[in-house]
Amino acid sequence: MTTPLSRSHPGRTSLRALEASNFFLADVQTGLGPFLAAYLVTAHWSPSAALYALTVGGIVTVILQTPAGGIVDQARRKRLIVILGSLVLGLGAVLLAWKTSKLAVYSAQVLIGGAGPFLAPALAAITMGLVGQRGFDRQFGRNQAFNSAGNVAAALLILAVSHAFGNRAIFIAAACLVAPTIISTLLIKPEEIDYERARGGCERVQKNQGLGYTLRLLAQDRVLLLFLVCCFLFHFANAAMLPELGELLSKNDAKSAITFMTACVIVTQLIISFTAAWIGLQAHRHGRRPLLLIGFGVLPIRAVLYTLTHLPAALIAIQCLDGIANAIFGVVAVLVIADRTRGTGRFNLASGALATAVGSGAALSNTYGGYLIHLAGFRISFLGLGTVALAAFLMLFFFLPETEPGEDQAPAPLDAALGETTA
Repeated sequence: MTTPLSRSHPGRTSLRALEASNFFLADVQTGLGPFLAAYLVTAHWSPSAALYALTVGGIVTVILQTPAGGIVDQARRKRLIVILGSLVLGLGAVLLAWKTSKLAVYSAQVLIGGAGPFLAPALAAITMGLVGQRGFDRQFGRNQAFNSAGNVAAALLILAVSHAFGNRAIFIAAACLVAPTIISTLLIKPEEIDYERARGGCERVQKNQGLGYTLRLLAQDRVLLLFLVCCFLFHFANAAMLPELGELLSKNDAKSAITFMTACVIVTQLIISFTAAWIGLQAHRHGRRPLLLIGFGVLPIRAVLYTLTHLPAALIAIQCLDGIANAIFGVVAVLVIADRTRGTGRFNLASGALATAVGSGAALSNTYGGYLIHLAGFRISFLGLGTVALAAFLMLFFFLPETEPGEDQAPAPLDAALGETTA
């Protein structure tokens, strides 16, 4: 029997299948994400009601994120989590295609919000289990590149489907894309996924160091907690911006709204696709903090620019800033979590806490943005979101240190704490 971290490098088949899983799962999730608000507005929902519906899924996601990470840590059949989660997403897509009643939409949001928390941690865990800590920066960057390429492919597919068959067909297409997601996941060889390595664990972690022990350690890590607060504020500011743009344009020209949203998604995801692998390498060579400052810094600028023009071409150009911010955040945030949990065996639990911060920020963003639209209009809403983005940047700039331990430095403090206990 092999010990943790002792297995040979995974085969090319498993790595390519992992990247394909990221690609096709992104297809499914794109069909259920930024297009939904515009779709509901064209189905005679008010802009604020559409954002409130998105909030329901966000609340379910927030409740499940951290427990989902703990479940992924303990589960040995991590591929099964991806497969079941994909099927639940497909069911949510079918509901949205069937009806736009409140019961159907809210039920779909519960399903989508319930499946999402398991998928990203499971794929990250499979990645860690295949390549280990040293290969994680590079491979996770590649995963994000394929994820973004999948978003681009899905956006183009959605554009074609919506023009040919109507907006309702978007969700049928998303449901159909569940099949290649499952096939790709099944092609990952389970014997190449090291259980302890997938948890971010090491041989020094003893069995009596259970969940409560590690939760106490995580709660004592001030750097980790501060970073989670920054992530919450980032998504509180960011999540509502693109749906609000879709709603704004839908009110003036419903037929062009899906086309505009497609263009925005393509611009963002192309940037992520072309830069994610490079960002993973740069984060390893130069550290996490410089990249994070860039990613957080462009967000308040983007919010202000949205108030200066409503020309579609200009808005699409501004959307490039969203691509930069999300490319950096999508890769580097998970690397920070890996840094702070190295050797604890609770990488996925902490990843779940990150997802909780992201999900709660996104859910409140939609509610906050919808409230500001109702109170004072779209311009004030963008400025309100930009103010939150500026607060996130300042907190990161003044208080967050570098987390990359470097080749010759000790691992994260949590790992050191575990080592002292087991010595």
